[in-house]
Amino acid sequence: MRAIPLFTLLLGGWCAVPAYAGEAQDWLNRLSQAEQQQSFQGTFVYERNGSFSTHNIWHRVQNGKVRERLLQLDGSAQEVVRIDGHTQCVSGSLIAGLGNTPDGTARALDPQKLKNWYDLAVIGKSRVAGRQAVIVAVTPKDQHRYGFELHLDKETGLPLKSLLLNDKGQLLERFQFTRLNIADPSDGELQASADCKAVAQEPDKTDAVKTAWHSDWLPPGFELASSTARKDPDTQVQVNSLMYDDGLARFSVFLEPLNGATVTDTRTQLGPTAAVSRRLTTPQGEMMVTVVGEIPIGTAERIALSMRSDVTATQ
Repeated sequence: MRAIPLFTLLLGGWCAVPAYAGEAQDWLNRLSQAEQQQSFQGTFVYERNGSFSTHNIWHRVQNGKVRERLLQLDGSAQEVVRIDGHTQCVSGSLIAGLGNTPDGTARALDPQKLKNWYDLAVIGKSRVAGRQAVIVAVTPKDQHRYGFELHLDKETGLPLKSLLLNDKGQLLERFQFTRLNIADPSDGELQASADCKAVAQEPDKTDAVKTAWHSDWLPPGFELASSTARKDPDTQVQVNSLMYDDGLARFSVFLEPLNGATVTDTRTQLGPTAAVSRRLTTPQGEMMVTVVGEIPIGTAERIALSMRSDVTATQ
């Protein structure tokens, strides 16, 4: 399970003929508002890369704050507690490499922006976890992003089920509630267990910067959302990171000086997540460029090969 805001996790995919676009936009607006307005608790199953896991979730909106706890029920007892999208503690294998990000809060979907890059359509009705749902398809207009099928609860707008498919119709990711209760979780249910280890807050070590990097090519609609620079605690080498999004899909680019290190190019995909690393020669020396995100691997590779420095060597 990924330790990310729930509504990023819930998005999945489908290809359909566009219809009822206006109604689809209304439903996406309801989805966008649901996390900030609706408390709930329940159990969901998550499928990725052929493996399944089951999770409990408690999500409470109170006094303008959103508090959320997720607990994996099978395998290792992985746990995450978040407040307003920021990770407070984690347990299990989630501990490794997990921390706060500059934009830890969930984003509101903007259907007006999305319709430039996706066809939006209401394509039917369904019943999930004993609740009536409307099916909304979000179909990409090009090959550089995945599509989404959302089964949204008629009463609340919460996503009851989602599928993520590639352009060949292959399932990459599934999320589905098996039980949903829209009652407020109690303080006890939202309380982290003793195994949930606090995540250190280190805002002074990660700074927003004006990036010295750009890509000569980006998929249409993707824009730079944030850029940061952070020193690796072991090597003290500065790692630049850039995050891009199109209002729905996201990917990150990491740039790190090699300083003579021997590395090999890599190209891997786990479910919908592509990770591509390429060596890049710049006026400042050899760099390793890594692109990670839920985009097709060919798109990630093209982005990696398109990264360029905006500065020239000073020596």
